[in-house]
Amino acid sequence: MDDDVLKRVRLINDIKELVDYIRPYYPKIKVEVYSIEEIEKALYHTFIKLIGKILYYSPSNMRLFLRDYLLQFQIMNIKQIILGTIVGMTRKEKSKLINILVEKLLGNEEFINRLIDANDLDEIQLLMKNTRYYKAVREGILYFRNYNEVFVLESFLDQLYYQNLIKEEKSFNRTEKKILNLYIDCITEVYNLNIIYRSLLNKIDKKLVSQFLVENYLFFNKNEISNLVQINDINDFITKIVERYKEIDILKKFISEIGVNKEHLYWWIEGLYINYIFNKLIPKIDNIDYSTILGIIKMIIGKQKEIQFDILPNVVKVIHRKFDLLE
Repeated sequence: MDDDVLKRVRLINDIKELVDYIRPYYPKIKVEVYSIEEIEKALYHTFIKLIGKILYYSPSNMRLFLRDYLLQFQIMNIKQIILGTIVGMTRKEKSKLINILVEKLLGNEEFINRLIDANDLDEIQLLMKNTRYYKAVREGILYFRNYNEVFVLESFLDQLYYQNLIKEEKSFNRTEKKILNLYIDCITEVYNLNIIYRSLLNKIDKKLVSQFLVENYLFFNKNEISNLVQINDINDFITKIVERYKEIDILKKFISEIGVNKEHLYWWIEGLYINYIFNKLIPKIDNIDYSTILGIIKMIIGKQKEIQFDILPNVVKVIHRKFDLLE
């Protein structure tokens, strides 16, 4: 979607009209119930189908990266299954919450179906043995049983996704490293900052927060991240990160143009790093491999940004407005 199309998306005030308008950009999108959850699920399903097509035609190392990229959606499935089990959902109800296409692409359909069949958390934990998720799920379930809180479970699973991406960096060749390492550095730092921000909002114990962080750094070094964890006031946190960003020319320019969005801080931070990637990575006409990898990364970032920052916010706005008018 170009800027003109996105502007139009933000102006549409009818939910069915909005879905019809984006349909050419999300081929075969199926929306039976016009709710926020169903539309979000349909958008990401179409996005994952696109990733699947790219995966099929990509060079070997890019296929490995894209499979690792898809793990974030598998983790979403696992979270939904566990949360559904906690609240006593039926198998049918849990099945509706997950995206089975991800599991097909990753060759994990049989396992995820066994997980959906699980009747309680003990059975889920047993099924997770000998998988990459076992420790995160075990610790998360233990914390939930002690404190009736799923924040730890979700955070450990999210952390695992980023740790896995970092671990795979060593397999990239020189061309891939130039692009993929920067992308990974950016998204892991966004993750770390978001964990700290969420911990401030929810008053999470500082030692616990430190356990969720990923050992990977870009603009903030290890010591600076540790100092941010110790901050107790959100405004102090914002001041510190903005001061650091203003030391980087690309980010300083971006901030001067759009300001600081304290109300939607996570989206603002993510947008800052997306802008940085797009400005830092410039296509090289004489290097086909570089241009191909860059094209894939920019497509992934652009499509996910389009869903998160443009389409879904307006979906939420339109549906909420409809309910406000009905009251």
